[in-house]
Amino acid sequence: MASPETPNVLYTAEFIDGPLEGQVDSRVLVHGAHDSRISMLAAVEGIEALFWYDEVDERDVQGRLHVRYRFDSGDSDPYLPTDDQD
Repeated sequence: MASPETPNVLYTAEFIDGPLEGQVDSRVLVHGAHDSRISMLAAVEGIEALFWYDEVDERDVQGRLHVRYRFDSGDSDPYLPTDDQD
């Protein structure tokens, strides 16, 4: 169990658009800092693709760093968004 003196080493990454829209991920702070750019490997309709996300903003949520990321379609593998509406 972490003591109150233990520094927080995790932060929450929220993906606000693109293929991972709405997902959150717990990530490790490196030397006390979060990543300004994240790569994520994900399967979209059974095909693996590499997606890049760039930091939009950061804030404190109940004592934990929370960083929002926006999809970088230019540097990411192509994917075709599916339309869930019939």
